[in-house]
This record gives sequence, C-alpha cells and structure tokens, in this order.
Amino acid sequence: MSNSTLVALPPNLAFNDASPEWMNKADNAWQLIAATLVGLQSVPGLIILYGGAVKKKWAVNSAFMALYAFACVLVCWVCWGYRLSFGSEFIPVWGKVNVALDQKYLLEQAFAGMFPNATMVFFQFVFAAITLILIAGALLGRMNFYAWMLFVPLWLTFSYTVGAFTIWSLNGWLATMGIIDYSGGYVIHLSSGVAGFTAAYWVGPRLTKDRERFPPNNIILMLAGAGLLWMGWTGFNGGDPYVASSDASLAVLNTHVCAATSLLTWLILDVAFFGKPSVIGAVQGMITGLVCITPAAGVVQGWAAIIMGVCSGSIPWFTMMVVHKKSELLQKVDDTMAVFHTHAVAGSLGGLLTGLFAQPHLNYLFYGKTVHYVGLFYGFHTGRVGAGFRQVGIQCLGIVFVVVLNVVVTSLVCLLVQLVVPLRMSEEDMEIGDEAAHGEEAYAIWGQGDRLENSRYSTYNDMEAPSKPTSSQVEMV
Repeated sequence: MSNSTLVALPPNLAFNDASPEWMNKADNAWQLIAATLVGLQSVPGLIILYGGAVKKKWAVNSAFMALYAFACVLVCWVCWGYRLSFGSEFIPVWGKVNVALDQKYLLEQAFAGMFPNATMVFFQFVFAAITLILIAGALLGRMNFYAWMLFVPLWLTFSYTVGAFTIWSLNGWLATMGIIDYSGGYVIHLSSGVAGFTAAYWVGPRLTKDRERFPPNNIILMLAGAGLLWMGWTGFNGGDPYVASSDASLAVLNTHVCAATSLLTWLILDVAFFGKPSVIGAVQGMITGLVCITPAAGVVQGWAAIIMGVCSGSIPWFTMMVVHKKSELLQKVDDTMAVFHTHAVAGSLGGLLTGLFAQPHLNYLFYGKTVHYVGLFYGFHTGRVGAGFRQVGIQCLGIVFVVVLNVVVTSLVCLLVQLVVPLRMSEEDMEIGDEAAHGEEAYAIWGQGDRLENSRYSTYNDMEAPSKPTSSQVEMV
C-alpha cells in the first residue's frame, strides 16, 4: 500500500488550518457540549433553583447574585484567572499572571486533550463560575449586593485559582503528589462549602424571623433548577477525561447512580424520622450524591458508586439534622442553603472514599500513569498496602489544604471588602428585600405566604395557614 493511500482522508476528516493535525473533532465537540451542560447548571439552573427556594421577597436578589457571578467570573477568567490556574508555574500553588485572549494562544493545543486552548478556557470557566454561585447559596437573604460585586473577583483571584493550580494543574503541588480529584470534589465543592460558611460568618445572619421561617416561594420552579443541575452533571463529570472515551461514559453512569442512591437514602431517613417524604430533602440528597461522586466519578466501579451514594445520603443528613442542632458554631453561622453540609461535608466524604475505592486500572485510563493512584482497598487486594495508605493520606492532606486556604483567604477578602462597603444590608432593607436592593419584585402578588388581609381576596382569610415545613425543608442545598 502506498504512502499516499495511508494518508488519504475523507474531506470531513482532512486536516486544514481550522482543523490542525493534533485536534480531534469528536473530542472538541464533546468538550464544548460538556462545558455548555455545566454552564446550564448555573444559567439558568441555579438561578431558578435559588429563585424558587428562597422566600418571595428574596427571589430576585438570590437569582441575580448567581447571574452576576457567572458574568463577572468569565471576564476575570479570560483576563487573568485561567492562566493563574493552568498557566506556567509561578510557585507550586499558583500560576503566572497572563491573559487568555490572544488568537495565537487560544488556537494552540491545550495542556491536555486534543482540542484548542479556547475550548479548555471555556470548559474551565464554567467550573469556576459555579463555584462562586455555590458560595452565594450560603449568603442569600442579607448580603449587600455591592459587597458581592467585589467579593466575586477577589475570591476567584486569590482562592479559586490557587486551589485549581495546586490540585488540577500538571505542575501543581498536590497534583504531582498524586491527589485524586476527578472533577472538583476539592476544587469546587469543598472550597465552596468552606468559603460559603466562612463568608456567612463574616456577613452575619438573616433577620431572626427569616431564619425561623424561610419557606420556598415556588417548589416546582426549584425542582426545575434541581433537574438542570442533575442532568448538567453529565458534562460536569463526563467532560473531565478531556476525551470522548469509555472512561467518560463510566464517569457519567457512576454520577447518576450515586445521585439516585443518595436521593433514595435521604428520602428513607426523612420518612423514618420525620414521618413524611420531603421533596426538598430529596433534592438535598440528590445534591450530596452528585457532590460525593465528583472526585471519584471515573476511577471507581459501579458498586462503589452505590456505596458512596448510601454514605452521601446518610452522613450529610446526620450532620444537618443532628450535629447542626447540637453545635453552637453551626447554629451561630447562618448558612442559608446549607452549603456546608451539602458541599463541604459531602465533598470531603467523596475525597476520602475516593482514597478507599479508587481502582488502579481506571486510574490508569484517566491519568495514564501507574505509579500512584491506588485506593486503599485495592492496595490490600494487590499487595500495595503502602501505596493505598499513601493515597488516603494525600486525600486527607488535600482536605486540610483546601479548608485552611478557604478559611484564611475568604476571611481576608471579607475584611477587605468591608473596608469599602458594608457586607450586610441594613435591617430596614432586609425587611423589604428585593424592592430595597434592586427596585424590582419577582411576582406581582402579595405577602410572603402569610394569610391575606384587607384585600379583595379576603374570602380566603378563613383558610388555614400553611403548615410548618418538615425538618428537611428548613434548609436547602
């Protein structure tokens, strides 16, 4: 067979200036789709989840905090954030400042995968954006929007980029040690959970009456957002092999199996202890399952995904329903959407369980290496016990690093912002909500779900007021 026959390709596969030899069109297409799915988790996913899950007077403010963060992060990301996170090494935990706007750079091959930097920049942006939006969940119902406008770029620059470089960059300190964080259990979920809780401490609590009664204004709308969040996780975990591979398929399946198992576990516990199946509790269980599997999605077997789902549906449930009520610190800090439990606790749990269940061959498919990446249980099975304990140790070190980083940096950012504008809205503005913050309201209707007075609908005044929510309905996400 002649050389000319060997290199002849159909026109749709032929190389040209727009499709260089190093680029795989299928991988590039999948990566862009995965990035879009993750973007949809935020816009409109978390926008409508937050907008429906809060009290009516905070619907606009809550949704707008998410929308603002998405836009602000993108501009910061291409101007300096991406290269700080994935560029040339400055120190072992941080990259060098540079832009990701130049045509020459954006059309070159990315640091991983067979697609251009432009695709990678967009893919990594949607992960950075959702991290800030998750933090917002802890601050809903009282944070000064102007303070949030300053918080977003500062926290992205000095916290997120450090965590991303350390754990995900090829030259990062923990990455070279062999930490396993398949898709962001540490970089996104543990970070957002700890940062959200820390920021909530500095911002202060909602009004007492809002803390005592904060009913969702639209549970159906909230469920629509939760559905987008769940389905969007197909791109969240399926996109991280940077290739349309069998490992990506496994990651997607494991993701949904763990989420479903966690939802059912949480639901069973709600019924067993509170006597009613709570749809809000089910959503919480879904989220903890998605978070827990994230660091492990493509490196564990299906049976491990089910075990992780049982753990993620029960342990965060216990910390939220039992530990929270007995802890003075947890009671003091007003974490509106309970991101500490659903993201910090579930993210840490996922990281630790990854250290136990990570399968060597699946790690090889993902990392292309066999030196590290051995779960403890497989270490016992294969005689590599030392490597298994080492993996668990690195996973624990990662948790400590992310917690310390986010407590310190988030505190410093809040203190810095406080010098410019108040972190918290005034008591008078918090009484009013959206109208005071933005001059807009979500619905042209009355009340906060209370009984109606002095209206043409007064015939409804004799109806019973809505019953109090179950324990799972007190906090959300």
